[in-house]
Order: sequence, then C-alpha cells, then structure tokens
Amino acid sequence: QVQLVESGGGLVQAGGSLRLSCAASARTFSNYAMGWCRQAPGKEREIVAAIRWTGGSTHYEDSVKGRFTISRDNAKNTVYLQMNSLKPEDTAVYYCAAGKYIGSYVFNYWGQGTQVTVSS
Repeated sequence: QVQLVESGGGLVQAGGSLRLSCAASARTFSNYAMGWCRQAPGKEREIVAAIRWTGGSTHYEDSVKGRFTISRDNAKNTVYLQMNSLKPEDTAVYYCAAGKYIGSYVFNYWGQGTQVTVSS
C-alpha cells in the first residue's frame, strides 16, 4: 500500500512558477514509477509528467515540455514537479501517482490532489 500526500499548489499569475511536492509512505518507494496527473473541470485526467524508478527516464505531455520538470529523491521518498512559465490552461487539480512502467505508465495509487490556479 502506498499513501501519497501532495503540497505546493496555489494561485499564481501567468508566467509564474510553482513547485509541487509529493511525499510517499511506501517502504519501497524507489521501486515505483511516479507521475503527476491533472484534471481540469469538464476534462479527463491526463498524465502531465512521469518518471521511472531510476529517475533516468522521464515522460512529458506535449503541452508542458520545456516548462515542467519532474524529479525524484528516493532517499526522501519524494517526487517533485517544477512548473515554470505557467499558463491559464494549466489550471487544474494536480494529482501525484505511483505505479509501474510496463511499456507505458500504469498508476495504481493516487494522492488527494492539490489545486493549481493560473490567472491571466
């Protein structure tokens, strides 16, 4: 069982930055692929960024490439999402997720979500 707790969301103006953090309770955190997903009102949840257990391989959704960076600290059981050059369309609830990579990312555990609001 994995428990995930996000922090770092908030209100920011367009062009600004936020850093999300996700603390995981898993003993074997380093074995899990981790990701950040978001869901805006009326839209489906989408994977924004993901990182394999080694941290050496990452994936980004096209709209955030070059602006968002996912990283992990296995010693601290924490995964981060640095978000720069934020746009109003980035407004959503952001969820931390844990799972595995089996050719694609499959997430089984989810945090409670943190709201990110970008004003124009």
